[in-house]
Amino acid sequence: MSFQRACALDDVPADHALAVTIGEYDVAIARDGEEVLAVQDLCTHAHVALSEGDVERDGGSCTIECWLHGSRFDLRTGQPSGLPATEPVATFPVEVREDGVYVDTTTTLNGATPQ
Repeated sequence: MSFQRACALDDVPADHALAVTIGEYDVAIARDGEEVLAVQDLCTHAHVALSEGDVERDGGSCTIECWLHGSRFDLRTGQPSGLPATEPVATFPVEVREDGVYVDTTTTLNGATPQ
């Protein structure tokens, strides 16, 4: 694993995602309570930035919405929860350290291939 510093923990808002670039990938970093999650910042349907959509909690899941067509993706699994998206987004390992949030874009947690 190759973790790189993405941002300070305080930079990650509670109800939106933060867009950052790590290596060759754009990543959306979001919070679910105290947990920090990272997905590729690219809708698999429309190829627009997911970080521009809303982050919502519903029961036990936390999702991010594609602002263009309304597809939602689970921030833990990357799976879409409705059309028009049918393919998952890549999810990345995250470590919160004293000096910030670190993400490993060389490994995906869900096996999806980053685009």
